[in-house]
Amino acid sequence: MSKRIQLFVGITLMILFIPTKASAMHIMEGFLQPKWCIEWGAFTIPFVIFGIFSIKKTISANPRLKILLAMAGAFAFVLSALKLPSVTGSCSHPTGVGLGAILFGPTAMTVLGLIVLLFQAILLAHGGLTTLGANTFSMAVVGPFVSYGIYKLVKKLNGPRWLGIFLAAALGDLATYMTTSIQLGIAFPSEAGGAMASIIKFMGIFAVTQIPLAISEGILTVVIFNAIAAYDKEDLMDLNILSKEGI
Repeated sequence: MSKRIQLFVGITLMILFIPTKASAMHIMEGFLQPKWCIEWGAFTIPFVIFGIFSIKKTISANPRLKILLAMAGAFAFVLSALKLPSVTGSCSHPTGVGLGAILFGPTAMTVLGLIVLLFQAILLAHGGLTTLGANTFSMAVVGPFVSYGIYKLVKKLNGPRWLGIFLAAALGDLATYMTTSIQLGIAFPSEAGGAMASIIKFMGIFAVTQIPLAISEGILTVVIFNAIAAYDKEDLMDLNILSKEGI
């Protein structure tokens, strides 16, 4: 596939992912009890702190990378703003965190994800301020760490780069929703089977929409990465993503 075709496909898919409604949400405002909001927020804080230091170090070494960093955040914003109704109090949508995790590391993506979720909560009523900690933990902590780990594993096993990127984006997406299912399950345990029964139920319902979305996100992320590699190879070399020999 030529570079121009890859870029065209990537832009087209991103346009298709742009939401048509502003009423979408992750775990919506006020849906979780206060104790869960506080606890998930507390779990997230250390990752945000490490992420700030990680971004500061990267940008200090190469200020030009600010543009690529902003693009990774914009990519996550566009994809995660999509709403496909799934279960009460939440929804299914791509996350877009895999690309940023591969480029800048998982903790840097935690900071970007927090910013994305904050803006979505304020501007799009997508998620909420009280549930910001829970949504950040699932989408911007678990998702990026899974994506980064999968990418590094495929690379260590000498797998093709496109496969590592695809699996990183797709499995990072699925990991986010597994975490969301756990969050909802323990917050609203079933009277019959307890928290585990609720978690399994949420995962089963999510899977109907999330698996196709994860596959689509994986393909899109490969296309976007290839476009970046074609037109911004120097920055990828600075991030040690590409060698001087290229892709």
